[in-house]
Amino acid sequence: MKGGDFIAENRTFARNRVLKSQGILNAEKHNERKNDAYSNSDIVTHMSEMNVHYKKPTASYEEMFAQLEQQGVISTRGLKPDADHFCELIFDVNSAYFHNNGGYGFAKKFYEDAYKAAIEIVGGEQFILSAVMHADEKNRAMSDALGQDVYHYHMHVVYVPVVEKKVLWTKRCKDPTLVGKVKEVIMQVSRSKKWASRQAVDENGALMFSKNGKPILKPSYSLLQDQFHKFMQDAGYTDLKRGQRGSTEEHLTVTQFKVMKEQERLMQQQEQLAEIEDRKLAAAEDLHQLEKEKKKADKQLQQTELEVERLAPKVKNLNDKLNQYRNDPNEALPEAGTLESGKAYREKKAIPLVQKLLNYIFGLRNKVIELERKVEKLMDNVRSWKGAYDRAMTKLEESRFKADRYDRLRRLVGESKIEEVLSREPIHNPQQQTQTQTKKGALR
Repeated sequence: MKGGDFIAENRTFARNRVLKSQGILNAEKHNERKNDAYSNSDIVTHMSEMNVHYKKPTASYEEMFAQLEQQGVISTRGLKPDADHFCELIFDVNSAYFHNNGGYGFAKKFYEDAYKAAIEIVGGEQFILSAVMHADEKNRAMSDALGQDVYHYHMHVVYVPVVEKKVLWTKRCKDPTLVGKVKEVIMQVSRSKKWASRQAVDENGALMFSKNGKPILKPSYSLLQDQFHKFMQDAGYTDLKRGQRGSTEEHLTVTQFKVMKEQERLMQQQEQLAEIEDRKLAAAEDLHQLEKEKKKADKQLQQTELEVERLAPKVKNLNDKLNQYRNDPNEALPEAGTLESGKAYREKKAIPLVQKLLNYIFGLRNKVIELERKVEKLMDNVRSWKGAYDRAMTKLEESRFKADRYDRLRRLVGESKIEEVLSREPIHNPQQQTQTQTKKGALR
């Protein structure tokens, strides 16, 4: 190590997290430094004036959301009451990268370029509520190792997750030529659709499938890591690598190596949790869609049963007539008139009656066949739905089970400990690391 340089392998890190409505105020107070005191002892409040806003909020996060909705920039049409309205991107690189490249001034320019990446990832600056670089959180491990104050620079971008949705004209439209055509395009608030997993592609750009033919999906958190790394590479930061942070002991002091190994371990846990949350949301979304299809199938089945009930008396009446005239068909024919010829009788009475009866029979027969087909098709749909529903429930339960395990991990390790790694380089504490590893082993 020469001069004051801190040798490390520099890697980009990007994380997307959901900000629940009940916790949005706490996130706002933390990001905008509105608290009088902080549980994170590494925040140096007199340095908060060094924080840089690339987009400063004009009101509270909730008020800005309401304004965007009133202006028609976003739409909550069709959203569930408990749907997520806010997300946050956290962009980060290890502290050593900024320290070795000029510190504060270099970090400001870096995150100015990172903000451009955020605009592209989010889909437009109009959906961003706040973007701020924190420059007031001290990296105690590096400060102690180098004998000087080192701050961990990172950026928080709070935004509204939206997807473009085309609203089509329905059959209720007065102009039949418009049915099925685009009526309007809205930017619908949707966290699950914005961050849905996508099918992976190989080095040649071809879609990838598993051995049994199922698409191989790439989790949304991994796609985000790819996007951020590529954007920063294209912006000229070619000395950065993509992926989990890591290093080799060969070029590090013992203290530095321990700090980075602790950080790597916590980051792996966080990425696993993000992947589980993605899968859980995807399973819940599939289940919601299946429930909508079930309601539709139930309604169609009910309508078909009503139609069967309506036709049942006609079928019974036909059977009664057939039974009545089975033994003596002559009883079904009208009496011949006085002096009426056989030819006239056939043409005027017998043939029209038989034709009418045949038309009635065949018409009713066709309706019954059509109904039988409808019922069979609906029953196939119901059976298919039940199978898909059972699979989705199994998938959801598996995701809940895994999420519960990580909730236990959060309780054991502590929320603040996990959050540390997202906002700064973690402090290495050998005793705490041993305790954490013991508790992690207990989970297994």
